[in-house]
This record gives sequence, C-alpha cells and structure tokens, in this order.
Amino acid sequence: MPLTDPDRLFPAEPRQRDLARALYSAVADHPIISPHGHCDPRWFAENMRFPNPTDLFVTPDHYVLRMLVSQGIQLTDLGITGADGAASETDPRAIWRRFAAAYKLFRGTPSALWLDHSFEHVFEIDTVLGPDTADAIYDRIETQLAADAFRPRALFERFKIYLLATTDAALDDLGWHSAIADSSWSGRVIPTYRPDAVVDPDFEGFADNVRALGDLTDEDTMTWTGYLAAHRARRAVFKAHGSTASDHGHPSAKTANLMPAEAQQLFDTVMSGDFTPAQAEMFRGQMLTEMAKMSLEDGLVMQLHPGSRRNHSADIFACFGRDKGFDIPGPTDYVSALQPLLDAVGLEPDLTVILFTLDETAYSRELAPLAGAYPALKLGPPWWFFDSYEGIKRFREATTETCGFYNTVGFNDDTRAFCSIPARHDVSRRCDSSYLANLVATGRLREAEAFELADDLAYGLAKRAYRL
Repeated sequence: MPLTDPDRLFPAEPRQRDLARALYSAVADHPIISPHGHCDPRWFAENMRFPNPTDLFVTPDHYVLRMLVSQGIQLTDLGITGADGAASETDPRAIWRRFAAAYKLFRGTPSALWLDHSFEHVFEIDTVLGPDTADAIYDRIETQLAADAFRPRALFERFKIYLLATTDAALDDLGWHSAIADSSWSGRVIPTYRPDAVVDPDFEGFADNVRALGDLTDEDTMTWTGYLAAHRARRAVFKAHGSTASDHGHPSAKTANLMPAEAQQLFDTVMSGDFTPAQAEMFRGQMLTEMAKMSLEDGLVMQLHPGSRRNHSADIFACFGRDKGFDIPGPTDYVSALQPLLDAVGLEPDLTVILFTLDETAYSRELAPLAGAYPALKLGPPWWFFDSYEGIKRFREATTETCGFYNTVGFNDDTRAFCSIPARHDVSRRCDSSYLANLVATGRLREAEAFELADDLAYGLAKRAYRL
C-alpha cells in the first residue's frame, strides 16, 4: 500500500473530487518555483552527500524540533548544542530513534504530510515511521544518501526545481553562490537580500554590523547618506548574483517616511546604542520605506513578513540561539502601519511589495482590501504556521472575493528541509485544486477558467511576481 492517500486533500463530494483530481493532474508535474526559502547554497556548491537521515529530516526543521520539545524532549537530546557547551547527543541514529518514537505526535499535522510524502516519493518507503521501523527506515535512507542520485544537485533536478532562492544576510560574501555560478551545473540557485541584521537596532551586534557593512562597501556608514549608499551597493552585488528579491522579517509592519534631517538624527540615536523601543521601531519603519524606494530603482521585489514574536523563550534563545521553534505569531496592524510607505510609493505600478502575515484575522479585514486597491501590493501565500491544508483553504476563502487570484503570488515553501520542497508544493497544488473545484461546483467559476487558474497558481503567478 502507498504511504500516502492518492486522493489526499481532495473534497469528499464525488463530483468535486473528480474535478479536483483532474485539475491537480494538470499541474502536478509542473516545475517548482521556490522563490522564498532557507536552504543552504553550500549544498549545491559542494554537491556533497547529505551526512545522514537525521541531518536531513530532524535537526534543520523547526516544525519538528518545536513539536518534540513541546512533549518534553530536550534540544540537546536532538543534537542541538547549547552556548554553554553542555554535552548533546552526537549519535544521529539515537536522535532518529527518539524522532521515530515520537512520530505519532505529528498525526494530522502538515509535517506528517510533508514527511510521509518525502519518505514515499523520494526514498520509496512504504511503511510508517515508528519505534519498530526506525532502524530499517534509517538504514534505507542512509544507503540511498550514499548514491550519486541522492546528492543535492541530482535531487534538485529530480524535484523539477526551476529556481530556488535562498535567504542571505546583507553581510554575506555570497561565496557559495559564486561557486555555483562558476561550476558547470545549470541549476538555478539565487540569493535574496535579507538586511535585518543591519536595519534592526535590536538585532544583536547591530552597530558593529553597520560598521562591517561600511567596510564591505567602502561607504561611510556612520552617516545616513553613506549608510543608504552601502545598502544600494550590496543590493547591486546581490543582483549581479541573480537575486530578484529582498526579504524583511520585522516585528511589525510599521513604516515611516521621515525628512532626511530627521532620519539622520534617528540614525545617530540608534547607532549610539542609547535608544528607546519606540525609536527602534521607527527606524525599522523608516528602513522599510527606504527599501521600497530602492526597489523602485533596482527592481528587486520586496517581501515583508511581520508579526513573528521571535525567540519567545529567553532561555532557549540564550542557550541555543535563533530558529529553534520558539517564534510565535502575534496580532499585526497593516492599514495604519503601511500608510507612510503607501503614501510614498503604493501607487507605483513598477514596484512589487509582497505582504505575508502570521495574523489570519488581517486577511479579509486589511490585507485583501489593501492588495485589491494598491498596484504595488501583492499577497504572499499562507506562511509558516498556516502553510497547511486548512491554512491555504482559509486564505483563499478570506481573500479571493476582495482581491482575486491575480493579486496573489502563487506559493513558496519557506523551508530549510530540502526534501520537503516537492511535498509542500504538492500540498499547495492539491489545496488550490480543491478550492477551484468548489468554485466550479457552486457556479462561481467556469471549468476552463479553473484549469487556467490551476496553472497560474502552481507556476505562472510566482514566475511573474518574482520577475523570473
């Protein structure tokens, strides 16, 4: 028996299920555009085998980590080493066994869909992971990882990835991207400009990071104009490496549009280290507007995803650092927060600002009406906690009537877990096919239009939105 149901996520009603199946079949094998994610470009530059099944499926996946920790498993028992240097598990098989013993925790979650899809369709496993099957599945994956067909570049091609965008800090030298470009491999892996460390005064080492930005660009980043010039210089370097987008992970969507003298004064304040939370927020908001203006100049698509209360556990952050599963959604205002940016550039048809959210209550009340009016705005797909069947369904139901499909940008997987990329896109294609089938069944969409939309949602919208 297959590990996954061939009709998973399709409607139960027969007519709609048949149409959803037909729509999905038309797009299931489309190339994958992955325009926003966190895979390591080093994988594709070096093309070395993945070390072991645990490093592939467990340690890089914060969805997996947070679920296991929620049930009392320690991060050190999962191979995550703390800042205090305390001993952590080093045996990948022992970590895998803990993961397998707890695999039932993922029942009914998107992680189970992604993991089962990866096990079945990448590694041809047809048994459910659990305590009794842990070693056999580990050995099967380990054996296959030793083969050339399971190296990163081969899997990239097997997954039919048209393009994969990584997320790279403003201070990154992009050496791994250069190595990919200088190789004979034709796979398209591009960077994305992520300047959080040099635009967020609350980011650890902010002032030192800004000085490093100046050293990297030969600009005087102790002045406001020199600081902005340094950003322009780095963006140009990213563009030269193929980048088409920037990415901004701010605590809120607040924007500002200060006069140059006011901006200089605020810059001096945050660089001094003696600033208030309100001043830090104002500076981040000013930089969002500055980045939007730069996008008008250089054409980079701007992605904004606010609302994550990052590193919610101070103890986990202090001991283990970022991205360990303790980022939590919070309520987010968009209408008032984005007003200064939109007053400045919101009516520009050549600008694309893609809005993401972790606050689903904003979909129908704020985000869809904004994207349905301003030419510069598009809605990103359900992100992070809502990258799921129910999350995608709620997104379509809450936004389509107000902003349509063509003010959205398709799907992105936002993952560090490489083998989950085809699984996540498969879920998205199934969910959208089901939603379109319902529109046809209820007389809101013609069947021919549904097939055209399925194609756009799976491929065309992302390609156009990210200027690929």
